[in-house]
Amino acid sequence: MRILKRILFVLLALVGIVLLAGLVMTKDYAVEREVTINQPKDSVFNYVKMMKNQDYFSVWNMKDPNSKRTFTGTDGEIGFIYSWNGNEDVGEGEQEIKKIAPGERIDMELRFKRPMESTDYAYFVTEGISPNQTKVKWGFNGKMPYPFNVMMLFMNMDEMLGKDLQASLDNLKNNLEKK
Repeated sequence: MRILKRILFVLLALVGIVLLAGLVMTKDYAVEREVTINQPKDSVFNYVKMMKNQDYFSVWNMKDPNSKRTFTGTDGEIGFIYSWNGNEDVGEGEQEIKKIAPGERIDMELRFKRPMESTDYAYFVTEGISPNQTKVKWGFNGKMPYPFNVMMLFMNMDEMLGKDLQASLDNLKNNLEKK
């Protein structure tokens, strides 16, 4: 009986330490990747600002091609909402264009409903390198709420999201350079 009490005490102490760590750990994360595309900046920007085009390059959109998708507003304009409801790989949520700096940047708010509720932010930045080359940056910023932020000790958000971002940008490059 004494051994069971000690094991229970150690387990409770470990849980307490983890919960205390979560109080002082950061809740914020940011991930960004980039690619250079051999196309003029205006052409690239006009393509990425159309959120429906993400079906052709985003690995997340490709994970469930049968997901139910709905659109509200005018694609490529502030207020456009792209909603999805799919399998467990893609979950359910919506993405809204919140701000556009024409030819430069698009800011979006992502509202995830399933598998876990959260609100994150994404952006595309286009930068002309030469008349026929464009650097595209795609980034995500978010918060992992307490006590879930403790999971960031074991998960590298930059690595997890970064590989999908880079694969998506590589798809974007391939698609646009074929044109």
